[in-house]
Amino acid sequence: MKNIEALIAEGGDITLGALPPFECAATAADGHNSLAMLVRREGESLQALLKRLDKAIGLAWSDDLFIDEVNDGRSDLA
Repeated sequence: MKNIEALIAEGGDITLGALPPFECAATAADGHNSLAMLVRREGESLQALLKRLDKAIGLAWSDDLFIDEVNDGRSDLA
């Protein structure tokens, strides 16, 4: 999970836990911007959620694609 490691090394953070009304969400921010907000899918393992978060961070950095499943209710990230 190289993107998560790089984000944290650069002073960013990730958060994992309940984010009502969602039972579990994973978010990533770089101190200035929210890079990704993912909702844990039914049956999805935490490992799989973290892998999706890592991919979403990479897309935010490389393509300026910011995934927000919390507020828009959909995912562009398979």
